[in-house]
Amino acid sequence: MSEFFRDPRDPITFPTDYQSIMARIDAIDPVEYGKSRNWIDGAVTYLSPYISRGVISVKQVQDTVLAKGHPHKDIEKFLQELAWREYFQRVWQAKGDALFTDLKKPQEDVAHKRMISAMANATTGVQAIDNRILDLYQTGYMHNHVRMYVASIACNMGKAHWSAPAQWMYYHLLDGDLASNTCSWQWVAGAFSSKKYYCNQENINRYLHSSQGNTILDAATETLANATVPEVLASTVKLTLKTTLPLVSKPAIDLHKPTLIYNSYNLDPRWRKQQDVNRILLLEPSHFQKFPVSEKVLNFILQLSRNIPGCQLMVGEVDELKAWYQDTGLGETGLISKEHPAFSHYPGSKDERDWIYPAAVGYFNSFFSFWKKCRH
Repeated sequence: MSEFFRDPRDPITFPTDYQSIMARIDAIDPVEYGKSRNWIDGAVTYLSPYISRGVISVKQVQDTVLAKGHPHKDIEKFLQELAWREYFQRVWQAKGDALFTDLKKPQEDVAHKRMISAMANATTGVQAIDNRILDLYQTGYMHNHVRMYVASIACNMGKAHWSAPAQWMYYHLLDGDLASNTCSWQWVAGAFSSKKYYCNQENINRYLHSSQGNTILDAATETLANATVPEVLASTVKLTLKTTLPLVSKPAIDLHKPTLIYNSYNLDPRWRKQQDVNRILLLEPSHFQKFPVSEKVLNFILQLSRNIPGCQLMVGEVDELKAWYQDTGLGETGLISKEHPAFSHYPGSKDERDWIYPAAVGYFNSFFSFWKKCRH
């Protein structure tokens, strides 16, 4: 039995040392994952925070699994889930800031663009969901199937536009990835899919091992699709999310050497490991003002950066780094980062990310058109 079949009552933990992360990759059971991933106690990998933060890559995970000799047909669902992550990143690359607008079509039947109070307060009355929201606040994690339930309740039952609740969830997630989070919320809300996704109490009871009845979701999905907003979901609140960045001294940089720029999406300790360079974890106030994260998430990012030998923390804008190199022989060539849509404004050179399917570039209208390209 996989190490990661767990009692859903047990707290989820995410160690930040690299050795423990590697052990978690090695413990993957991709066959059992395909069978049980939708259940709250299924054999999921709990690797998403490390993938999202760029500590490891989906290619690294896939290569490790395939090296164990699993036939592709036996683990296709696992391979597809890795490919979904790349697909969402390619959507962001192609669409840029349009990612944060309705991608395929306007979300239908929207009542407001605010956060639903009962969702934020974990008081929807659907106990299994409320418990998982409280777990999110405590652990920084929510099971992927539960995220779909939450999005369905907020957008399709509560008729909130996806943008505010998606921002709320991103704020609290250790594995907060703007591409995956935004596209997934839009998929549930029908803005990035052919129809809205509805869950009901029967489905929640099945996959979350609960037995509640007489809730706002205790009906057939066809009935829920035509229902008015339940009273418990009618109250809304304006989100006020903020990240307080640490106060730190200016890093000690040798301007005769290049500087590798790490960020909240690139914390890869293997990146150019043998090179004699400056290594800076750059936290830009402008980025976190636009995309705020919780104190728990920020501390997780800082702890993960400790796996990078000699990495110094800098709180400031990348233009400050650029200015320091301006009058040196290196100039902008002294600044090196990894390509990422959130940081396309970085000067200097950009290394390619470690893609599973480097040829599948551009915008694909659906995951399955992307997957078809990947398989050829």
